[in-house]
Amino acid sequence: MSSLSLQFPNSPSLSQEKPIDYNHLKLQVVEEVVEKGFVGFVQFALGYWGNGHYRCIDGPGTSEQCKSLCDFLLEPTEAKGNHEWIRISIGELLLIKGRFRISTFRNTLKIIPSLVFSLGNGFSLLGFDHMFSSPLFLSLLALLAASLMACTYTTQIPLVKVARRWSFVHSAEAISKQEIAETLPRASVQDLGVILMGAGYEVFLKGPSLYAFKGLAGRFAPIGVHLAMLLIMAGGTLSAAGSFRGSVTVPQGLNFVVGDVLGPSGFLSTPTEAFGTEVHVNRFSMDYYDSGEVRQFHTDLSLLDLEGKEVMRKTISVNDPLRYGGITIYQTDWSLSTLQILKDDEGPFNLAMAPLKLNGDKKLFGTFLPVGNTDSPSVKGISMLARDLQSIVLYDQEGKFAGIRRPNSKLPIEIDGTKIVIVDAIGSTGLDLKIDPGVPVVYAGFGALMLTTCISFLSHAQIWALQDGTMVVVGGKTNRAKAEFPDEMNRLLDQVPEIVESSSSRQSDSSSG
Repeated sequence: MSSLSLQFPNSPSLSQEKPIDYNHLKLQVVEEVVEKGFVGFVQFALGYWGNGHYRCIDGPGTSEQCKSLCDFLLEPTEAKGNHEWIRISIGELLLIKGRFRISTFRNTLKIIPSLVFSLGNGFSLLGFDHMFSSPLFLSLLALLAASLMACTYTTQIPLVKVARRWSFVHSAEAISKQEIAETLPRASVQDLGVILMGAGYEVFLKGPSLYAFKGLAGRFAPIGVHLAMLLIMAGGTLSAAGSFRGSVTVPQGLNFVVGDVLGPSGFLSTPTEAFGTEVHVNRFSMDYYDSGEVRQFHTDLSLLDLEGKEVMRKTISVNDPLRYGGITIYQTDWSLSTLQILKDDEGPFNLAMAPLKLNGDKKLFGTFLPVGNTDSPSVKGISMLARDLQSIVLYDQEGKFAGIRRPNSKLPIEIDGTKIVIVDAIGSTGLDLKIDPGVPVVYAGFGALMLTTCISFLSHAQIWALQDGTMVVVGGKTNRAKAEFPDEMNRLLDQVPEIVESSSSRQSDSSSG
């Protein structure tokens, strides 16, 4: 029985690796998850391995961080105040992640006592063998989407509305209570406004009061992040419930119809006009390394409409698919279909090639040419084996090696009085077909998510100022860049010119005295 060495950060023997029976551990964890329900799902998604031990398997977090997050999610609701939507959303995400982890325990689930899964094949019933199209998974996505929309409406949008208001402060005492507050003894609030405008701030003046801000896009970004996540989930749902998939192996020179290969994946799958497209395999070829191993394989395909007219032609290979009318055709596999030979200068004859089982991932194909009386109960003949399209190995009726010939070499070989010429080796191409309307939606969602995530790091800075005689009271705050904002404030305030009284004003004051 295989074992895995794991370290439990909270265990007394931290400095020693403790060998764990991995199969027993999987069984223990799954049983705890089933027994604890929601709590078990949360703990399992966080990396809970039983007996109070946490381990962040999927990230750089420590065991204490995992435990703290678990305690936050499972503590009473009234203790969290305004974090309720965060709790719900994170809990739903962890439920989804917990389903992913449970699905990796498929073999273990099958050996859990029937008392736990009294419904029989509980794995299939709960959708763990078709994760992304199961009703439970789609329901969890719908709940997460509802939570995100509720959070956006009740939290993010009000925050943006507040941030957009021109919030003038008319009290020096209120400004002094800001995160950063300074007093300019001889300055003008108008000069401060000019300096702030030059630094990229939006500035508003009303009498002796000033309000300035920048980075408002950072306040809008969380809404964009939520919308991007909703777009990703919508695209994923559309892919799970509205796509078509299929695979086919086609010999060179033959045709197939797209609609005969594709099968629906969900209740939203709707056939399109492209289903009537016919695909013709013009040619299948392979590239090889110097060692003789297969490096790449190619298929020359033609797409024909209902009238038999070619509408597109392309040679595809691995990682270079064909796309047409919403259909994507991938090159995924290959095999040998037929061996064409001449027998005693007659033919050509087509001999079907059959795959032979080998240990490992190596491929081997073989065929048989009967010789003599084919009605005899013990038919003998010539055996031919091939690993690819490069060469054919031939054996006589006794199973002894007779020689090697390359297809199209036209070099004959005589075996047991029979003259054989290998004319050609015809390959079969393995194709995967897919119609997935959710792919562009998911790509757009991830693009928007990356953009809005970057924008969300922009600091939303606010500055208030009040002219109090010749003195200007300045205060400011920011939601990010807490360490850099004071330096920026000091740099801007240092640029504000000091008001100096003119000599005529001083003489006037002295004469009046």
